[in-house]
Amino acid sequence: MLKEFKAFIARGNVIDMAVGIIVGAAFTSIVKSLVNNIINPLIGIFVGRIDLSNLVWTVGDAQFRYGSFLNAVINFLIISFVVFIMVKAINRFRKKEDNEDNKEVKTSEEVQYLKEIVTLLKEKNKK
Repeated sequence: MLKEFKAFIARGNVIDMAVGIIVGAAFTSIVKSLVNNIINPLIGIFVGRIDLSNLVWTVGDAQFRYGSFLNAVINFLIISFVVFIMVKAINRFRKKEDNEDNKEVKTSEEVQYLKEIVTLLKEKNKK
């Protein structure tokens, strides 16, 4: 069982996933900073408040902090958009690499005939 676990951990996919989670966590803190320090003040200019997390709707004794929810929605939208842009860029790069790898070198008829002759001579010499 320990060997199976080692093989599972050593697979590239698991390591890639772990790196992705770590980078994602660091990226999340950057996006939160962007939202809290740049986007929220911009929205606050139009809404009349700088910090959306202080927006509260009170009914009786219950408080609904919809401002914090708005911050979370903004964070999600920004993270999703940036991930979308990154995936598009990666896919474009991969597509370009695939196209370069799949390009066949077009050879003339003479070169093809010469290759066939070489193959036939090699086969004849083996006999």
